[in-house]
Amino acid sequence: MKILKLLNKKIVSTFIYFSLSLFTFAEEKPIDIWDIKKQQNENLEKKLIEENAEIIGQNSIYELQALKEKETIKLDKNFSSKEIKIVGLYDPSEYGLSMDMWSNSDGSKLKNLFQNINKFNLSEDASDIMHISLLTNAYTPTQNITEQEFMSFKSDWLIKNSNLELIEEYLIKNQIINLHPKLARYLVDSYLSESNVKKSCEIFSKNTEPLQDEYLSKFNLYCLINYGKNEEAQLILDLKKELGFEDNYFENKINYLFGYIDEADKEISINSILDFHLAHRTNPEFSYEPREGTPKIIWKYLSAANLLFKIQDIEITDVEKISTIEKAVNDKNYSEQELFEFYKKFQFNINQFLNAKEVYKSLSSIEGRALLYQRTLLTEEPTIKLEFIKILKDLFISDEIGDAFDLELKKFLSQINVEDVPSNFTTFYNSNLNKKETVDKKIKYNSKILHQSKLINYFNGDYAKSKIEADLDKFLKKIKKDKKYFLSKKDIIFLEALKSDGVEISKKYDGLYEIKQSEMPADIQTMINNNEIGAALLRVIQVIGDENIENIDDDTVYFIINTLNQLNVDLIRNKLLLKVLPLKV
Repeated sequence: MKILKLLNKKIVSTFIYFSLSLFTFAEEKPIDIWDIKKQQNENLEKKLIEENAEIIGQNSIYELQALKEKETIKLDKNFSSKEIKIVGLYDPSEYGLSMDMWSNSDGSKLKNLFQNINKFNLSEDASDIMHISLLTNAYTPTQNITEQEFMSFKSDWLIKNSNLELIEEYLIKNQIINLHPKLARYLVDSYLSESNVKKSCEIFSKNTEPLQDEYLSKFNLYCLINYGKNEEAQLILDLKKELGFEDNYFENKINYLFGYIDEADKEISINSILDFHLAHRTNPEFSYEPREGTPKIIWKYLSAANLLFKIQDIEITDVEKISTIEKAVNDKNYSEQELFEFYKKFQFNINQFLNAKEVYKSLSSIEGRALLYQRTLLTEEPTIKLEFIKILKDLFISDEIGDAFDLELKKFLSQINVEDVPSNFTTFYNSNLNKKETVDKKIKYNSKILHQSKLINYFNGDYAKSKIEADLDKFLKKIKKDKKYFLSKKDIIFLEALKSDGVEISKKYDGLYEIKQSEMPADIQTMINNNEIGAALLRVIQVIGDENIENIDDDTVYFIINTLNQLNVDLIRNKLLLKVLPLKV
C-alpha cells in the first residue's frame, strides 16, 4: 500500500507541468484536468509499475524520489521538444510564393536585412510586402539562424507594427503562444493597458496549448478568478507552488481576490501592467501619481482608467509636474487640448507679447512655450503666425517632446491658405500639415502614352491574354510609326511586366528599347538566381523603406518590378504597378 502511494505521488508529479498549463481560461465551459488526465494517469501508472517492479521491491524512498525526478524531466523534455515548423496566416499560392521561400537563404544575410529594415518606419507599400512575406505559411530558414531567432524577427515586426487584431489572429490560428511569449505578452498587456480586461482574458480562452511562460500563466490565473472560476484558479496556484513558484506580491493580491483576506497590501508595483492592475483592482482607495520615469504603458493604463490627475488643478509654479505632463502629451497619454488650455493660465504683460520673439529666450522652457502659444493666438497675419508657430514647434523639438505640438499645430496651419504661405515657410507648412485625401484619386487615361492608356487595366485582371496581345500590338504599331515617341522608363516597366506574364510581343518591336544589365543590383539578382525568395523580398522592402512607391525614381522602380517579375509574385507586383503607372487626378 505504501509503495502504491509513492507511485501515485510520482504520477502526480510527472503531470503537474501539464496540469498547471492546461487551465487556460474559458468563459463557456470550465476545464476539469482530473477528467482529462484520468486515462493518461492510469496508463502511466501501469507502465511505471511494469518498468519499475524490481526497483520498487529493492530500493529506498530516496531512489524512488530520484526516479520520479528523472521521469518528470523526461516528460518535460519530450513536451518542449515539440516543434512547429510552419506558421503563418496565408497560403503561399495566394501570392505566388512557396513553402520553401526561406529555405535557401543564409541566416546571416537575413539577420542583416532585418536589422537594416528595422531602422525604417516602413511606408504602407513596404509594410504590405513585409506583412505578406512574414505571415505566409513557409518553412523557417535553417542556415546560420535558429528557428527562435527567425520567429523573434516576426515578433519584433508585429510588435512594431502594433496591429493587435493581426497579432491575435497570428497567435491563435497557429496556437503558438509558447513560441512567441514576448508577442503574446505584448498583446495581453496592450489590451490591459486600455483597461480592457475582458479582451486580454479572451486570448487565453482561445489558446489550446499548455502555457509555459510564467507571466502568461499568472495572467491566466487572474483571468480565471476574474470570471469566478476560483476552484480552478486555486488548483493552478497550488500546483505552481508545488513546482517552486514564489511571488509574495502576486499571492497577496490573489488571496484578496479569492476572499481569503479582508485587505490587500497597499504596495503598488510597476514592474508589469498586470502587477499595477492588481494593485488598482485590490485597493478601493487606489491612487498613483506618475512621474517622468513611469513606463509609458502605465501612463496609458492610468489614462484609460481615468486615473490621471487633472491638468487644470496643477499650479503654474509646479514646474516638475508640468514638465511631466508635457512628456505625457508627447506620448499621447494626455490630450494636447488640455495642455494648451493650461498654457493660457500663464500671465504676461503687453511688452512681453510685443517682444515675444526675444522675450521667450529669457524665460523657462515651459513659460516660453506658453508665451509663444498665446502670442500665436493673438496673431491673424499669416506670415507672423507661421513665424511664431515654427519657433514654438522648434522649442518643443529641442526638449524632445515634438509630438506634444502636433494636432494643435495642424489646426493652426489648416487656418492658413496655401496661397498666403511665404516661400521660406512652404516646406514647414506642407510637411507638418500633411493633409490626407478624403477620397481616392481617379485614374485618368491617356491614349497617347503607353503606360497611361487603358491597357494598364490588364493588371486589374480586366483583360484576357488574347485581347491584351491584340490591343498592345496596335499600340506598338502606332509608336513605331511615330518618330517623335520615345519609350519612357515606365513604358518599359509596363512592357517587361507583360512579358513576364507570358504576353507575346512581336519581335519586330525589339528595337524600341534596350535594357542595360547594370540596372539590376547584383546582390538582388544573385538572390533570385539562388531561389532566395524571402531574402529578395526583404531586399525590396529595404529599397522602398519609408517611401511610397509612387515617390521613388523610375530607375529604382524598374528594378523593384523586375525583381517581382522574376519572383513571379504577380499580386504584389500588380498592386505596385497600379500605383506607379497610371496618371491620377
